[in-house]
Amino acid sequence: MERLISSGLMFGNLFHVASPALVERYNRALKHLTGKQTKLTDFYIDISGYSPEVGFELEDPLYLNHDGVNRQFIILSTAQKYAPLLEAKFSTCRGVLRQFFAENEAALFALTTRDAVAGELLNSVYDLSNPARLLDIRRITIEADTTGGAIRQATKLDGKIKRFLNEEDAWFDDVLIAEMIGLAGETGDIVRNPVKLKGMSFEQGNFWTAHFGGAFIFQDVPHPAIFASNDKSVFEPLDIPHAFDMTQRAQIAKFLELNGLVEPIVKARGVDASAVLRQKMDFILVDALADADVTLKGRSRSEMRRLARAHVGQLPEEFHDLAALLNWAESGGAWPSITSDSPVYFYTLRAADHKDVALVNMLLAELTTRDFRQLFICHKALFYEKFADFSDAKKDYVVEFLRNEYQTDKVGAREALFGHEPAMEEEVRRVGPWG
Repeated sequence: MERLISSGLMFGNLFHVASPALVERYNRALKHLTGKQTKLTDFYIDISGYSPEVGFELEDPLYLNHDGVNRQFIILSTAQKYAPLLEAKFSTCRGVLRQFFAENEAALFALTTRDAVAGELLNSVYDLSNPARLLDIRRITIEADTTGGAIRQATKLDGKIKRFLNEEDAWFDDVLIAEMIGLAGETGDIVRNPVKLKGMSFEQGNFWTAHFGGAFIFQDVPHPAIFASNDKSVFEPLDIPHAFDMTQRAQIAKFLELNGLVEPIVKARGVDASAVLRQKMDFILVDALADADVTLKGRSRSEMRRLARAHVGQLPEEFHDLAALLNWAESGGAWPSITSDSPVYFYTLRAADHKDVALVNMLLAELTTRDFRQLFICHKALFYEKFADFSDAKKDYVVEFLRNEYQTDKVGAREALFGHEPAMEEEVRRVGPWG
């Protein structure tokens, strides 16, 4: 993992907590939330305020996320919005925090100049010992305040100001006026500079969870289903029509098609399909030759083609199917027959334009792990798990590619792979679930 860390591909973009003032505010918030404190004077935090170093010190990687439910957060700076979310147990958490930052940036900037903001992503579930409770997590609400209670005090002051302005005898109420003056000393002028965070709630119908071995839960689609990364039996008793595992490719393909969640890369608008297919072929080539005595790092595209020709007998079915699809896209060759039974099938898809683009691309990444770039972008936890087992030659190639080809233009790469333009027309399908 040192390759990833030194290249900024792991623990990258974390916020550095180095000044005594920030450490003191962090400790105050940490004690407020958990009753614990850190003795560290220099550490890094993610978008939620979680620090790997503090987790190691406290021997608790979930010190801000007890049992992986209702994640707590500590905000020291609005710059945290650029950081990743580490130790994520639900796919929706980072998006919720990003929206919270976006909707409250001015207020958070003002509040964090004096104190830390601490809060929690609340849902109605506190115990996930039973997988059925996952289906009860339908809404996430954010509660937050400074550790000194600035928002609570400002709300109290606002109420007293309204009393002062609206009650007939309030001008002569010395106690009320004294209370207002005392609160104003803590909050500042809330009339000119309101101290308020927008109350925010988010629906969570479709999501990924790391609990129970990992699962993709789709409830808010016409044909609901759960897809387990490991043992599906724990999800079969749940009140949802279907539970599948990742080996049931035909059922997954049917689910994605019936719910209109995917589109073929070669038919997607605004996509250089040939370039995408060639890169996927390179990734499969690298995977196939990872254990061979072959230097992969630093190879140009033409050198990769020569490498493929020299080792054609070692290349898997996926490589040859993608080559046939590329031939169709570039040269008008015969349309290859690629069904859901083909190992390459899910490599040819991307999420269609809908609200769950990120979740569907995450599911596709889990089904196409040889495409390490999509795995890194869409499903980092699984990428890190797989990376640990890569050969040294493949690790070198992967790090070099991600650092030089992806990190240099993340936005452009994501747009080229996953971006969408409005479709020309929609095809209406009326088919029962899974045929």
